[in-house]
Amino acid sequence: MGETVSEPGPGRLDHVTAETPSPTPTPQVLPLVVRIERAAPPARTDALETAARAVLTLLSDPRTTDGGGAWHKPVRVWEERGIRKVVRRARGSEWRRIQPLEGLTVHGRTAQVRVFPPVPVDAWPKDLARLQVSGTDLTDPEPPADPAPGVPVLWLNPRLAMTAGKAMAQAAHAAQLAWWALGEGEREAWRAAGFALAARTARDPAHWDALTTSGLRVVRDAGFTEIPADSCTVAADHPALRG
Repeated sequence: MGETVSEPGPGRLDHVTAETPSPTPTPQVLPLVVRIERAAPPARTDALETAARAVLTLLSDPRTTDGGGAWHKPVRVWEERGIRKVVRRARGSEWRRIQPLEGLTVHGRTAQVRVFPPVPVDAWPKDLARLQVSGTDLTDPEPPADPAPGVPVLWLNPRLAMTAGKAMAQAAHAAQLAWWALGEGEREAWRAAGFALAARTARDPAHWDALTTSGLRVVRDAGFTEIPADSCTVAADHPALRG
């Protein structure tokens, strides 16, 4: 399952952000779809990184940032009402069928992720609603290399086991927390670099504990799927946010 819910609003920048159910009667959801073909599934790490970059690309798109943009109001409402992200999978004709739907696709080395503007949680477009949430178990053909110096890193909790879909949602959320915390100049520099980032599992529990007590933005899960409530899942280690 790939679902993430967070406290509302880009102004909520406590370095550990608790995920809570939206108190509103019509919570919104940000749909992400990862392409998983039977013969050529993406690498797990690349899928996580591509999902994070997809969300950053949507957040920085003029359709979102411009006051009159088509996505501006839906994204603002989504942020205000408690962020939720759901990752579904598609292949073949399913993938082709969702291309005309309003959204954008980001390509990684092996992964393709399409992100769509937020929709009411109970009113998904038909061609998205029919896609499966399960079946996003992905692997890396070889261990990922160490992150390049200076690249923002989304560090995953080594104590937790998550499906790729769940981890994609968590990584994307951590990237969004970092985006909210950055100044305009820092955002522009990240955008100009193509939202370069790495997703890696923390080296060991001691490394993870140091990350979560260092003032970085950290995702805390609501526990709706896969892992216990209040689990810290991903730390967003952007160089500009280090103390």
